[in-house]
Amino acid sequence: MNKKKSKKTTDSKKSDKSKGLNIELQETKDKYLRLYSEFENYRRRTSKEKIEMIDSANKELLSDILPVVDDFERASKAIKKEDESYLEGFNLIHQKLISTLEKYNVKKMEIKKGDNFDSEYHEAITSTPSEKKYKGKIIDVVENGYHIGDNILRFAKVVTGS
Repeated sequence: MNKKKSKKTTDSKKSDKSKGLNIELQETKDKYLRLYSEFENYRRRTSKEKIEMIDSANKELLSDILPVVDDFERASKAIKKEDESYLEGFNLIHQKLISTLEKYNVKKMEIKKGDNFDSEYHEAITSTPSEKKYKGKIIDVVENGYHIGDNILRFAKVVTGS
């Protein structure tokens, strides 16, 4: 009888030890999964931050280039037709600059006279008295606006009718 009792006690100890090890194993698995999830979140977050930092730096550079594009457009309009060789050179440089911007997904906003004014895309720098059909509409584009992807790089500066 002592042997049976002793065997039950040994089996009970083994069972308790086994349960304890199973619980410890489960806790370790849970810790591992939490740690793995935290690491994956950290990796995604740092990757996203890196991309945002690069995009931010690109936006600043591209924003600084836009006035040069504006100057080229003004200069090509100012050159007289007699100076066609100058105009051709200006247009060639301007086109290279535009294609470089397009390579970085920068696109000019398409705005025409008579379009509705939209404060999400346009910046009204002034308004001028106009015909009734042009009230609240764009009369002139002073400075073109640009998109970079789905974001606005620079708002279009426009004159509206009042």
